[in-house]
Amino acid sequence: MKNAKERWSMNDAPKRIISISDSKITEVADLGRDNPKVIKLWIGEGDLKTPEVISRAATKALEQGYTRYTFSRGIPALHEALRRYHKRHWGVNISTDRFSVTCGGMGAVMQAFQAILEPDEEVIVPCPVWPNVWETVRIVGGKVKYVLLDFDETKGFSLDLEKIASAITPKTRAIYINSPHNPTGCVLSLKEMEHLLKLTRQHGLWLVSDEVYNHFTYSDKITPSFLQLSEPNDRLIVTNTFSKNWCMTGWRLGWMIYPQGMQGVFDNLGQFNTTSVATFLQYGAIAALDEGDEFIQQFVQRSKIGRDIICSSLETVSRVRIVRPEATFYAMFSVDGMTDGLESAKQILREANVGVAPGAGFGLGAESYLRVCFGVDHKILKDAGNRLTEFFAKT
Repeated sequence: MKNAKERWSMNDAPKRIISISDSKITEVADLGRDNPKVIKLWIGEGDLKTPEVISRAATKALEQGYTRYTFSRGIPALHEALRRYHKRHWGVNISTDRFSVTCGGMGAVMQAFQAILEPDEEVIVPCPVWPNVWETVRIVGGKVKYVLLDFDETKGFSLDLEKIASAITPKTRAIYINSPHNPTGCVLSLKEMEHLLKLTRQHGLWLVSDEVYNHFTYSDKITPSFLQLSEPNDRLIVTNTFSKNWCMTGWRLGWMIYPQGMQGVFDNLGQFNTTSVATFLQYGAIAALDEGDEFIQQFVQRSKIGRDIICSSLETVSRVRIVRPEATFYAMFSVDGMTDGLESAKQILREANVGVAPGAGFGLGAESYLRVCFGVDHKILKDAGNRLTEFFAKT
């Protein structure tokens, strides 16, 4: 035991905590975060204000005194709004006792893995991927087994389902899926989802489906959900967030849907993770679900134009390898002769004043890539495109 006067060291933390890797995206962002000349395309959020109808509902609830502790899984009225939302968009009937409101989509992912993983059990994760996923698995004591996405220069990224099946071992507990996919923008079809669901049933595995970008598709229809195929008792947990659809990243509101009968598990996980999500914010969330469809449509259309602006610029550079994504508001690309995405991102920041996310921040298979977010103002994207093409032309 350490003497009380001895200084605490990072080495005193558990190994699974010490092993948490620093964010490569933050490493780049910290170099230019305070520079007003930098066009910041590294962060995954839109630049529009949260719709007034949402802010007004939250403000009204705040003024009415909805500032006390509340139900750990969220207020019943929000569960009802979530039920209506899923029925309207995917035609599914989800009973309200299967919803839990969380502190952001991150909170939903954390609780999902807390609920299903024992120490040293494996989660199969397609890669590249949102870095919070693999760190969450490790924080709760699990292990990540990566499956690399395929890449075709005309079709872009895709997931080979046979690779998923081949990765299953006796230690496998779950498969994590994110469709539409951050950072690549690829999408699973309903048929592919059906194949994966059958695979998890066959092996008795959990499926954690992160569906935060469902609306951000450029084929004029919403992307499918595993909820359209599943039964209430399937080992399926769907996570989602209010952050992307309604520009509410700072509100820290998310939700999850879990199998029938697990209400008690998530009552406890909600209680002992965050106690509850702020009540007045939940009234804003109700307004988002019930009155925010038009905003989503406008934001998606705006992002589609943004995609075309930035991709059109990059496509003029012969060294750039890019395929227009079919979904999300991200574009992944590589540049001939630039093999270290992290150092390339830093160089672009220094010399072009454009902030891009290094592919290394998304793990295996993306080390040489760069990612930009195009869910922002079109004038900004045009300026960024001009700066990037000029930079690549002279380097």
